[in-house]
Amino acid sequence: MSVEFNHTIVLSRDNRKSAEFLAHILGLEVGRQWGPFIPLTLSNNVTLDFATVDHEVPLQHYAFLISEDEFDQVFRRVKDAGITYYADPHGKRPGEINHNDGGRGMYFNDPAGHGMEVITRPYGSSG
Repeated sequence: MSVEFNHTIVLSRDNRKSAEFLAHILGLEVGRQWGPFIPLTLSNNVTLDFATVDHEVPLQHYAFLISEDEFDQVFRRVKDAGITYYADPHGKRPGEINHNDGGRGMYFNDPAGHGMEVITRPYGSSG
């Protein structure tokens, strides 16, 4: 059986603002609106479909595996935008990155409050 993750809906208070925020930080292009969705397609063809809702947005966590060079670019864009970033998911180490599994990683929030994570090594890859 071949199973691949295809897409997920990311709820936000403003789908365009959230999609453009993440596209800018990750160096991606926002796709063409389709119905109520603003898509952001990742390099493995998984699509994040941003949708606007008029109720409280339940917060989610999204993690992105990127290369070391891409991390440098993302880190620069996060810092240039004045976004608070953390080395840990609980926000106890602001202004730091982590070096888990011999790579680099950081956490930050998107405009809807979702927890975004970028890492250069998958968890458990050092052993």
